[in-house]
Amino acid sequence: MTTHKLLLLPGDGIGPEVMAEVKRLIDWLDAEGIAHFATEQGLVGGSAYDASQQSITDATMAQAMAADAIIFGAVGGPKWDSVPYEARPEAGLLRLRKDLGLFANLRPAVCYPALADASSLKREVVEGLDIMIVRELTGGVYFGEPKTITDLGNGQKRAIDTQVYDTYEIERIARVAFDLARKRRNKLTSMEKRNVMKSGVLWNEVVTQVHAREYKDVQLEHQLADSGGMNLVKWPKQFDVIVTDNLFGDMLSDIAAMLTGSLGMLPSASLGEIDVKTKKRKSLFEPVHGSAPDIAGKGLANPIAMLASFGMGLRYSFDMGELADRLDAAIAAALAKGLRTADIKSEGTTAVSTTQMGEAILKELQALHA
Repeated sequence: MTTHKLLLLPGDGIGPEVMAEVKRLIDWLDAEGIAHFATEQGLVGGSAYDASQQSITDATMAQAMAADAIIFGAVGGPKWDSVPYEARPEAGLLRLRKDLGLFANLRPAVCYPALADASSLKREVVEGLDIMIVRELTGGVYFGEPKTITDLGNGQKRAIDTQVYDTYEIERIARVAFDLARKRRNKLTSMEKRNVMKSGVLWNEVVTQVHAREYKDVQLEHQLADSGGMNLVKWPKQFDVIVTDNLFGDMLSDIAAMLTGSLGMLPSASLGEIDVKTKKRKSLFEPVHGSAPDIAGKGLANPIAMLASFGMGLRYSFDMGELADRLDAAIAAALAKGLRTADIKSEGTTAVSTTQMGEAILKELQALHA
């Protein structure tokens, strides 16, 4: 059986707590001979800055380059608000995305049946929700140059961020989205701001061309990103797969996450190009939630998004879709029994700690595997 190399980067805040539940799962998979993983652990974000004055070191980047997949926790917190901009905790994550070429961010928004009432929207709006947002991750305004703040004198400054996209960047993210749509309900919605942004005009044009050349069997629609955000809240089940740029993807995916009731519930995958020789791709899997320093160390964190992120790794990096399905079913089963961490607690349910939720999900997975 192949041994897969994993780099675990817990990060800051609640990152180490939720990562511990992934490590528990990995240890069980190894012990049972279901899958074999060789794990290394490194520092990223604020914890890396405390140790090295860098958000991620070259040595950790070398580990990331050598790994088959990276499992990432969360970074940041008020403690590091005053560190130099280039060494801020988030810079470590941005470097991983850029240097590993992780251009495709997959953000599912799935509403588990037991949590339909946890959403701020009506049950009928979110019950059965299952959409996928595909966000371009290494281009656009987050990476475009020039990116400057200039002192104009007289107490005035000018900040510049540059939105830049080339045809090939749009083509490759569109193909990822079209391929996913083919495996789901065969519908893709592309979102941009072609009415006010030249990058939106090009985005719309290129996605339309890729559709006409390669994916005529997939239903394609275009929406302006602001209207798309409104429709996500109005009737999210009209969507299947949404593809959008880096900036709009950041915002729209957080909107979609909250449709399900909690940021603590949702995973994500960041994927690179498939190597033509090895057929492998660089990949990083992380929960959507942040580091939540206010609850760190209190056993209140929800580990479900972290465990589900590892499940996406099983699916997209290691071709273990059946095992990923069982992990998803185990999460649903634990929730169906009324177990809730603090962020999703409601009347009539049972409050559990981070560790207790992780143990319950593993127990359900063991039952499904028996």
